[in-house]
Amino acid sequence: MSRILIADDDRELCSLLAEYLQREGFAVDLAHDGEAALARLNSAAQRPDLLILDVMMPGRDGLETLRELRRKYRLPVIMLSARGEPVDRVVGLELGADDYLAKPCLPRELLARIRAQLRRNTPGTATGELQLGVLRLLPGERRATVEEQELSLTGAEFQLLLALAQRAGELVDKAALTRLALGRELERYDRSIDVHVSRLRHKLAEASAHSPRIDAVRGAGYVLVAVAP
Repeated sequence: MSRILIADDDRELCSLLAEYLQREGFAVDLAHDGEAALARLNSAAQRPDLLILDVMMPGRDGLETLRELRRKYRLPVIMLSARGEPVDRVVGLELGADDYLAKPCLPRELLARIRAQLRRNTPGTATGELQLGVLRLLPGERRATVEEQELSLTGAEFQLLLALAQRAGELVDKAALTRLALGRELERYDRSIDVHVSRLRHKLAEASAHSPRIDAVRGAGYVLVAVAP
């Protein structure tokens, strides 16, 4: 049974979402501020498989909490907030959120996002690896290395890199990448993939000058290109 942590200071909303998700077969824990959420993550016995994190909370807010937890943890994070402006979504994604939903949202839509993230963050049984220059991907273990040094990737980033690497040298459009990496359809004015690509570019460049690069084709999508050593 997958365990979900909901961190939101709206106690009524937390109770409603917890009841709904429990009916769908999840174990659900609640936290009402950032410190309580981090305490849950720091406890191995209470650590969730996925975090639903509100932006606006008293004390340490959701963005500060996200920044702190990404220093240690890779679990999928879905931001959930009444601040639904595009700039707020971008900030959350830049800090390492896997997905973002604006309040109010349909519980059924949140459930679909949760299931998509959990699917993409569950280690598989595949053992085949993928090599592209100095980049090595192990899908079964959900690990990526550059020159034998492991990349610290979120689940969405790993899925995005895998999708591009499997089609190296080919243009992959944003709609396809959204389905492959986030498990949902591309929405109007949705910049999620652009932000994930930006983070990936930074991590690849930081790992090695010989890392593959991700080229943008304006208005179309992205291409992963091997770099000669």
